[in-house]
Amino acid sequence: MHFLRKGLGLVGRRGFATLTSSTKRAKAKKTLWTLGGLGGVAGLTYYLLRDEAYVADFQDAHAHVPQLAIHPVEGGAKGLPIVTHQIDDDVERETNIKKPRLVVVGGGWGAVSVLKNIDKDKYNITLISDNNYFLFTPLLPSATVGTLEMRSLLEPLRKIALRAGAHFLEARAVDIDLENNLVEVQSHGSDGHEGKSFYVPYDRVILAVGSTSITHGVDGIEHTHRLKTIRDAMDVRRKVTSNVEKAVLPTTSPEERKRLLSFVVCGGGPTGVEFAAELYDWMNEDLVKWFPKLLREDISVTIIQSRDHILNTFDVQISEYAERRFSRAKIDVVTNARVSRIEPDKVIYKLTNTDPPVFKEVPYGLCMWSTGIAMTPFAERLAEKLGTQVHKRCIKTDEYLRVKGIPDGSVFAIGDCATIENPRVLEHIMDIFHKADKAHNGLLTFEEFCTAVHDIRTRFPLTEQHLGEMMELFNTYDKDKNGRLDLEEMRIMLHDIDQKMTHLPATAQVASQQGAYLGKTLSQLADSRPDKCIAPFKYNYLGTLAYLGNTAVGEFNWGMHMVGGLWAMYLWRSVYWSQQVSARQRVNLSIDWTKRALFGRDLSTI
Repeated sequence: MHFLRKGLGLVGRRGFATLTSSTKRAKAKKTLWTLGGLGGVAGLTYYLLRDEAYVADFQDAHAHVPQLAIHPVEGGAKGLPIVTHQIDDDVERETNIKKPRLVVVGGGWGAVSVLKNIDKDKYNITLISDNNYFLFTPLLPSATVGTLEMRSLLEPLRKIALRAGAHFLEARAVDIDLENNLVEVQSHGSDGHEGKSFYVPYDRVILAVGSTSITHGVDGIEHTHRLKTIRDAMDVRRKVTSNVEKAVLPTTSPEERKRLLSFVVCGGGPTGVEFAAELYDWMNEDLVKWFPKLLREDISVTIIQSRDHILNTFDVQISEYAERRFSRAKIDVVTNARVSRIEPDKVIYKLTNTDPPVFKEVPYGLCMWSTGIAMTPFAERLAEKLGTQVHKRCIKTDEYLRVKGIPDGSVFAIGDCATIENPRVLEHIMDIFHKADKAHNGLLTFEEFCTAVHDIRTRFPLTEQHLGEMMELFNTYDKDKNGRLDLEEMRIMLHDIDQKMTHLPATAQVASQQGAYLGKTLSQLADSRPDKCIAPFKYNYLGTLAYLGNTAVGEFNWGMHMVGGLWAMYLWRSVYWSQQVSARQRVNLSIDWTKRALFGRDLSTI
């Protein structure tokens, strides 16, 4: 050990002396460059040899792969080619070919959540979407004015599918052949021609096709913009920037300038409100900095809402706060108003809280349509085939998310395209009451009441969240306080439960939870687990957030309300940041928010 320390000290002293000599430094540098070059050549040779070996192994492994025809047969109701094998099937995936075939139609929150939660070893999965990306829709309003870049909201579906061991087909599902268990798919055409159609077979299929905006039969809807896809956001951003640039031209009259800078939002839900808030931020932070000050006086934002409050799904306190904040920001909020028609340069609406109704109009340079949901063409075709689907906006499912009217239960629907059919418990009151009334005296004791509630929970699982604690429920509906429930008191209780059984909102939160439930449930069913052991879907409301311009509002499932403040905006950002589906998206969001804080928004027309 002594000799080792001495040797190291000698080397250190000699090395220092070498460095003090310019001649010796040059020789040392030349030696290092020589060694580095030799190392680089050796490394390159290694990688080339390794790649050649890899290619040789790959070719050997696939030399005996049978050349499977992608469309070996034709069939189905329309006699189209049937995809019995995918182009990326090989000998290593022969076991995958024999697995039950699961087809997921759609590329939104529900579909992605299924892929993230399913056991990829249990199914041969095929994902079909007419877009090759997943879009983080809650932040879409932020992309319309350059707060966030478009690509920061996107994640390639092929990456998500690959992680789940799934095939991915960028094509449009147009129909479903229920008798032969086939999904009709059409590839994207080119030069104005329709693409080729083919069938993808399934053992189970999950429909997560989303929704479209409902028009309510309003004339002139073609003059409006929507905010559903990334293309919509790009069009809105281009329109906003283009209108402002036109407004500063010397040939633009004052009247035309006001019209160009008038932005009208039809609908006071979260999407419409957040778009108006982003416009407000853009006006006060970027417009006044880079454009003539005169424009700030001419610009206007109007929200037309059919209800008596904007954000009507939130608590009244939050809705009123949002209206007060918009009022201070000079954003005109018109409530109790219904759009009658939309002309190329103005919106005509009527006030519904006056007698007779008063018609008014507001000019616009951009009109955003953000009201309700309606079925996509694919969902409409399925509903027409089933006949029993009387709901006009969604496909009806049972509590296990299986589409009603399909006996074998092979078709599931989740997200905006579906709604769970709520049972009418009151219709079964006589059966429930007499089954629990062991004494046959027309009165239920507390023990008999517990039996009745247990029966209700078993037969109608969706009532679970509305029944609550037994004793409290019993005391609430024991109106005469005699320690018994008669038939009329029981009827009132079941009527109240039916009233509480509202449809789930069309939100990303619901779709994500439904997708996670189906992914785990189908993994269990693949193990031949009996259906009776599978619990029905139960929605866990976590809360709702909305951006209001450098602040945010929200309500959470534990009863807390978040109303304004800078900290609320950062909480809103943190929640959405954590919900991204990849680290890449999180990094992009962080960079975009930092760039916006340092340099402002991008004002270029794209």
